[in-house]
Amino acid sequence: MATTTKTGGNGHATVSTEPVYAALGKEIQRYGTVRDLPIELPAKARKASCAILNELLSDSLILYALYKKHHWNVSGPTFYQLHLLFDKHAEEQEELIDELAERVKMLGGVSVGDPRHAAELTTIERAPDGTEDAPAMITRLLRAHQVIIGKLHDGIEKTEEHKDFGTNDLLMGDVLRRHEMQVWFLSEHLVEVPLTGS
Repeated sequence: MATTTKTGGNGHATVSTEPVYAALGKEIQRYGTVRDLPIELPAKARKASCAILNELLSDSLILYALYKKHHWNVSGPTFYQLHLLFDKHAEEQEELIDELAERVKMLGGVSVGDPRHAAELTTIERAPDGTEDAPAMITRLLRAHQVIIGKLHDGIEKTEEHKDFGTNDLLMGDVLRRHEMQVWFLSEHLVEVPLTGS
């Protein structure tokens, strides 16, 4: 809220704490465009990287929400371990989401932020509104990671071609490695190994 100053009838300024609302819907930068920033990277390359990043960002927002849904709704004998693991992975995805969104801004683009916009762009399969059993939850998460990892491989190649080394480093060094680690941790929960030897 802004503090507004008005001139009263006596010529003295009066201060009001009433909010001054802005007009809504007037875009100052359209989605899909890039501003000109002096980072020695052509607009065409920056625009291509923003498209890659925003698709990954959309998928990551959906994956984050999926992790939180499973965190809240998991049940069964492994409840405690999965409840904690899903929340840990959600927090790590939230960090990646922030890095992806900020990289879009560094390139002069507009980051996807509204979950409804993300839902329009994602290619991750929608989960049912109800609850699945723990193995199905893990399988669904693994499939979502697989979708993102495939896009990461493509994005790493394209950003290298465009010499967008900042985005390339982010995708390869931070995002890909984190997804691979999470896939490993999830996959181990689907291996049927007896607790004791025979």
